[in-house]
Amino acid sequence: MATFQNRAVQKLIEIAAPAIPLLKESKFKETGVITTEEFVHAGDFLVHHCPTWKWERGEDAKVKNYLPPDKQFLSTRNVPCYKRLKQMQTTDENEVILDEDDPEGGWVDTHHNIDTTIKVTEQMDDMSLDSDTRCRQNTEAEGEEESSEGEMCSDDEVDVDDDDPCEVKGVSSRKDDSNVVSMRSYDLYITYDRYYQTPRMWIFGYDEAKRPLSVEETYEDISSDHVKKTVTQENHPHLPPPGMLSIHPCKHAEVMKRIIETTAEGGSVVEVHMYLLIFLKFVQAVLPTIEYDYTQQFTM
Repeated sequence: MATFQNRAVQKLIEIAAPAIPLLKESKFKETGVITTEEFVHAGDFLVHHCPTWKWERGEDAKVKNYLPPDKQFLSTRNVPCYKRLKQMQTTDENEVILDEDDPEGGWVDTHHNIDTTIKVTEQMDDMSLDSDTRCRQNTEAEGEEESSEGEMCSDDEVDVDDDDPCEVKGVSSRKDDSNVVSMRSYDLYITYDRYYQTPRMWIFGYDEAKRPLSVEETYEDISSDHVKKTVTQENHPHLPPPGMLSIHPCKHAEVMKRIIETTAEGGSVVEVHMYLLIFLKFVQAVLPTIEYDYTQQFTM
């Protein structure tokens, strides 16, 4: 029933969204929403500092005229996912339920302890589009391409730079005592949601053999508090079918507003160009097994 209701709500939003006037004046600090220009600005900042992300155009027939033709949405591909959610040790000590009775599913905020976000914000204060800071992502796929014999490296052979803000920091999950890494991978996309005036995350997963995951298999990597509630299967606004799973953006602005206010209380300021880096931080509450969080540390 919940799935049917979500689909009905989404269909109504798709019909209503084109009639909603585009946000022209910034309300980022007041409400947590952003304009299309601010989305592009934040996207440029993300791509510049974490070039594992890139801008894409998508299908010509689906280009949105309120965004630059070559900057319709952001993507990063082959992001590793080393273990299923059930393999992770869980704890409730850092969880807070936001709007538990919300008919749209509510939101579980595992980052309500804002100290980490404040630290990230302070580190990002000196980052700009003019700096020479670059991020790198060393995936298992890249390691295989560089290996002349095509063999999988052991944990001791992986070169990890602790100071790299975009370094993959996964811990491999092994089957039994073998040396075979059981790893899924995901393509991630960030679009601008016109109705909610916030970024929106989309995911599409593959198994170890690069076969597309089914919806139920993908749910194995998603917080159970969000499955079929804030995370549902829908059609990507810029890409052809099949559909993919998306994190519903109904609470994105609210969470960002809380981060802005709490960060201000700590003496720091969240600027709009930081939006997507912080967005990736709080979205990880929904996707805890996917190793894409680039906001934990920064190299200056």
